[in-house]
Parts: sequence; C-alpha cells; structure tokens
Amino acid sequence: YGMIWRSRLAINGQRRVNYYVKHVIQDGDGRFNKALEWLVEGQDPKIICHPVVVLFSDMIWGRLASRYFFLGRCYFVFTLIVFITSQSILQHLNEGKEDEAQRIATFVCRIFIYLGSMGQLFSNQARRLASDCKTKSFVSVGCIKVPEYLLDMQNLGSLALFIILLLMCTQEPIFYCATESGENYPLFTQQCPSVVDTGRKDAYAAMSMFAMLLYWGLLIDLTIFSMRISAYTLVCGRVLSEVGLFLGGMAFLIIAFSSSISALNHKSKDFLGIPKGALSLLEIALGMFPTEHFEQIQKEVAVLIGVSLFIIIVIIFLLNLLVAQLNGAYQAIYDDMVGYARLNRGNLIVSTISAVSAKRWGRFLATLKLDERLEFNEGDIGLAGGIQVLEPSNANPTTVDAIRRFGGSTSPTVPWPEEIGNDEDDKFERLEKVILRATKKMGGDGGSKKRGGSSSMGQSGSGSGGGGASGGSAGGGSEGEGQ
Repeated sequence: YGMIWRSRLAINGQRRVNYYVKHVIQDGDGRFNKALEWLVEGQDPKIICHPVVVLFSDMIWGRLASRYFFLGRCYFVFTLIVFITSQSILQHLNEGKEDEAQRIATFVCRIFIYLGSMGQLFSNQARRLASDCKTKSFVSVGCIKVPEYLLDMQNLGSLALFIILLLMCTQEPIFYCATESGENYPLFTQQCPSVVDTGRKDAYAAMSMFAMLLYWGLLIDLTIFSMRISAYTLVCGRVLSEVGLFLGGMAFLIIAFSSSISALNHKSKDFLGIPKGALSLLEIALGMFPTEHFEQIQKEVAVLIGVSLFIIIVIIFLLNLLVAQLNGAYQAIYDDMVGYARLNRGNLIVSTISAVSAKRWGRFLATLKLDERLEFNEGDIGLAGGIQVLEPSNANPTTVDAIRRFGGSTSPTVPWPEEIGNDEDDKFERLEKVILRATKKMGGDGGSKKRGGSSSMGQSGSGSGGGGASGGSAGGGSEGEGQ
C-alpha cells in the first residue's frame, strides 16, 4: 500500500503521521494508478479499510471525484423533479380541472422526459451493451446469457426505467387526444374518448407510478457521500433475502389455510372461496382485518380454530423468527459493512477518474505536492512522496522511533552503513550477558567463602588440639545441663 511513519512525540495532544502514498496514487507516467482498481476487484472489505487506502481514496474522492460524480447526477435529479411535476403535481392543480397553462406545462415536461431522460438512458444502455459485446463479456443467468453490465443493480434499474418510459411514450394520452383536438377537446388535453373510454389513462398512470419508484430507487447511489448511510443501505440490501424467505413462508401458509378453510361448511362471508379467504388471511397478517368481522368468525368454531392456528404460526412464530434472522444476519455482516461501502466508493472513484481529463488530473497532483520532502519532527527533514496529517496522540500510541539514524555524511556516494544486528536482539543479548556475569560472580564469591572457611577451621584444629578437646568438654557439659 505504502509506508506509514508516526512520531513518538505528541504536541498538544496531536501526533504527526506521514503517509507515503505517491506510488499508489500515480504510476510512473503520472497517470492514475490502478492500485485502487485492483483492490476493488479483490472485493476484500478488510484490505480496503487499511489506513493508507482510506487516506488516499478519501483524498481523491473529496478533492476530485465527488465533484464530477455529483455534477453527473445533478441532471438525473433535475429530470426526476420534472417527472414529479408532470405526473404528480400539475394534474392535481385547480381541483383536477385543466386550464391552458397547465396543459402546456404538462406537455413540455413530458416531452422533456421522453427526449432528455429516456434519450440519455438509451444512450447509456447502448454504450454499455456495445462495450460488453466488443469484449464478449456475457454471463449465464439460468439458461440465458446476458451482458455483464446488467449484473449491477444500478444498470438493471436504468434498463427497467428506460423500458417503462418507452411504454409510457407509446400510451401517452396527449398524443392520442391530439387527433381529436378541436372545439370540444382543447389542445394538449388528456380527456378524450380514445383515452378515457379505453382505459388507456389508467394503464398510463400505473406505469407512471412504477417509473416514479425507479427514479427514486436510482438515487440510492447518492448515499455514497456518507459512509454511514451507505453502509446502512448495504445492510438493508443484504438482509432482504431473510425478508424474502419470510414472505415466501407466509404466502405458502395463506394459500394452505385459505384452501383448507374453504373446504369447511361455514357461512362466513370473508372466507367464501380461496381468493376471499386468502385476502382475509393477508389482512389478518398485516393487521388490516376489520375488528368487527371477528365477531362473525367467532360464530363459526371450525373457522375460528383455523384462523387462530394461522395467527399463532404466522404472527407469533414466523414474525419472531424473522426478527431473529434479521438480527443474526446483521451481526454477521456488521464488521464488514463499512468495508463494502468503501468498495462501492472505490468503484465509483475508478469509473469517475477515467472520465477526468489529464490536465485536471495534473492540477490535482500538483495540489498534493508529492515531490516535496516531508518533515519527521520539527526541523528533521525526511523523504518526499508523502502526505502529512495530524492524528490524536491516543489513537495509535507510539513509543519507539521508527527511523534508524546513522552518523556520518549524507552524500549518496557514501556506502550504506552496515547493520551489525537487530537492536532488540542486542538488548536481549546484553541483558543475558549481564545476568550470566552476575550469576558467575555470585557463585564465585560463595565458593571462595566456603573454601576460606574450611581452611581456617583446619588451621585452628591442627594448631590447638587442647582447645578442641576443651571445646568438646564444654559441649558435653552443656549437653548434660540440657538433659
């Protein structure tokens, strides 16, 4: 990744940290290095959270990539505002009565959507499809081969939105009423027999609702501006499988119980037939079933037993099981959710920087001043190719200076000093020698004392035998006294 140097000195609660990241930001030719692209392709949420990777990726994102990304999404946000205006605001003005200004505004907004938004979506889809066809990037989904770019949910949502907008354009009420405009039907109206009587307007409204949901759904990638919100969005997406299992189990039980209750001989109107029974059980599961209808169910004992059993299984058992599954899934991915959010941001950085001009990239590199030598501590000039930041002194306590210094000239022509050995090993070796020397000294002093005592005792014994006898007599006398 690069090198990190942390000072062991802390000033005002802050510690100097040098990140040497020049060669992970730019390559030998000064272009954007592919290190981040390779890290994103690895899909490892642990590596992407390395301090060096976090520093240089956040720096590229905050100073360069985020602006280009936001400017690219501003147009999409504008098209969403226009779509909301044409579909959800203008038609409810004047209590549903159309005036000329409202009709013209609606027509202009919808033409802009069909040309500006749908046209852009078509251009993006065609470009990505051509790229995958050129590189033969296809994947098998079941027995069907699809372009690889459709594996991305954002691209798949864009394709779905393009298809719905295309269908809306073919069913546009203003186009059908244009042939009937006259005294009875003014220009750009949507109230004409060819639209109202055929139900075309209702179909158009339904497609408009789905298109609106897709527009809002495609704005999820704006959460990348906040790692916390992006991580939360990823968690929601990863636990959807558990919700899907719950909905599948509930659907199975609804069909099973509705068909079982329909087989009974009863007079409850809410369970006459499988469709009504399934709808009633769904309302019970969602808490939408009218409370007064339970009185009629209580009159039918068999129906009451079936409904009670359904409530026990679905609401008490399955719902609590869903809570436990969501909790377990969240705990399983909690540690990696920030890493996956950073992988998404890294992917956006790589795709965005590829569209940045070489001149703009050069100006960005100039602001980093990577060719200037950094200080270690104050007045201690170090190496170039890094970025210096300050961090809290208690974030990464450092007590040993990581810079090894040698005396002598700093000329490049002077050979590099030979290293005798590892300082840590030398310390242990010196300590071991001191302990051995002290042990030998203590052992030598003890031996000499013992040898000195024995010789003195021998000399006193051989020199005065009477003394020794008298001593024995004295000993015997004391012993006799003791007895």
